[in-house]
Amino acid sequence: MEPISIEGTTKTPTVKFDAGSGKIEIKGRSIPENSIEFYKPLVDWLEEYAKRPMDKTTVNVQLEYFNTSSSKCILDVFKKLESIHKAKNEVVINWYYEEDDEDMLEAGEDYESIIRVPFKMIEIVE
Repeated sequence: MEPISIEGTTKTPTVKFDAGSGKIEIKGRSIPENSIEFYKPLVDWLEEYAKRPMDKTTVNVQLEYFNTSSSKCILDVFKKLESIHKAKNEVVINWYYEEDDEDMLEAGEDYESIIRVPFKMIEIVE
């Protein structure tokens, strides 16, 4: 499987999906013009990855901000990861947030309450 590597911009996050290492990373700001268009290739990639995932998939999410339409798409990404987890594969989601960013911590907790995948809340202390 080809890895996905997208350089972040002021409106879109940096994305690195690597099937070979089982590492998935989404980092930065997510306020794309069209969230569905931006996230669809990621969801499609995970659909393919789910057929032959690594024993352990590590997901690092470090967003400083995302808009409402991105939150729905991020949930779609997490739902694909949940299906990998349900198929008896280890999936860990590391949710990073700045130490004074209550909103981002709450967003991670909200996702954790919806998705049946282990989340680790990791505070970034500057």
